[in-house]
Amino acid sequence: MHPAGAAAAGTPRQRKWPSKRRIPVAQPGMSDPHQLFDDTSSAQSRGYGAQRAPGGLGYPAASASPQEAFLADPVSNMAMAYGSSLAAQGKELVDKNIDRFIPVTKLKYYFAVDTMYVGKKLGLLFFPYLHQDWEVQYQQDTPVAPRFDVNAPDLYIPAMAFITYVLVAGLALGTQDSRFSPDLLGLQASSALAWLTLEVLAILLSLYLVTVNTDLTTIDLVAFLGYKYVGMIGGVLMGLLFGKIGYYLVLGWCCVSIFVFMIRTLRLKILAEAAAEGVPVRGARNQLRMYLTMAVAAAQPLLMYWLTFHLVR
Repeated sequence: MHPAGAAAAGTPRQRKWPSKRRIPVAQPGMSDPHQLFDDTSSAQSRGYGAQRAPGGLGYPAASASPQEAFLADPVSNMAMAYGSSLAAQGKELVDKNIDRFIPVTKLKYYFAVDTMYVGKKLGLLFFPYLHQDWEVQYQQDTPVAPRFDVNAPDLYIPAMAFITYVLVAGLALGTQDSRFSPDLLGLQASSALAWLTLEVLAILLSLYLVTVNTDLTTIDLVAFLGYKYVGMIGGVLMGLLFGKIGYYLVLGWCCVSIFVFMIRTLRLKILAEAAAEGVPVRGARNQLRMYLTMAVAAAQPLLMYWLTFHLVR
C-alpha cells in the first residue's frame, strides 16, 4: 500500500455539509419570499382586498344595505313628484292671473304678422285712397290673423313705430346743441305714451256714453291710434333732411292719409249696423256715432303736429 493511501486510510475523512441559509417562508400576502414589504398597489395582492374609503385612510367604505337603498329611492321619487306638482300648480296660477290682467293669448293674434303684411300695411297708411275693400275677413266668427288680412289691426307696426319715433326724436334733438339732454328722450316717450293713454280712455268713455254696441276692443283702439307714429316719423325725417318745407309737406300728406284711414276703418266698427244695412246714417244716436268717428279721426293730425313740431328747427 502506498503511504498516501495508508494515511488516507488511517485518517478519517471529514464530510462536507452544504451551508445552510434561512429562507424566509412566504407569507400569505407576499408573492415574492425575498420581498421586504407587502405590495399594496393592487387589490389582488392584499389579503383584505377592500376598497379604500373616500378619505384615503385605507379603511373600507361602508356600503349601503339593500334596505337603505330601497327606502332611499321612494323618498326621492316622492320628493320629485311633489316638487313637479307644485311647479305645475304655480305655473297654472300665474297663467290665470296674467290672463286676467294682460290677455296674453289675445296679444299673440296682434303680433301674427309677416314681411308682406308689414309692407302692404305701410302702403295702406300712406296711400289709403287706392284701397277699396275695408272689410275685415272672418273665419268661423273669428277674425283671421293680420298676416292674412291687411285690414286687420296689429300691434307690431305701432310698437315699432313708437320706439322708432323716440329714437328719431332723440336724433332731432341731438342736432339742436343747446337743447339736447338724455332726459329728454324719457320725457318724449312718456309724453307720447300719456297722450295715447288719454286718447284710449276718452274713446272708451265716449263709446260708453253713446251706448255703442261694437266689437271694437281696447287693443284695437291702441293699434289704430298707434298708426299715426308712422306718419310722425316720416315728417320728422323729412324735416331733418329738407328743413321746414319738407316737414310740413310730408306731415301734411301723412295727416290727410291717417284721417282717411281712420274714417274708413272706424266707420265699420262704430257705425257697424248702418254700414252693414247700407242705409244712410239717420237719427240722433247714429249722428252721435258719426260725430264720434269724425272726432277720433280729426284728433290724429292734431296730435301728430303737437308731438313733432318742436323737433324741427
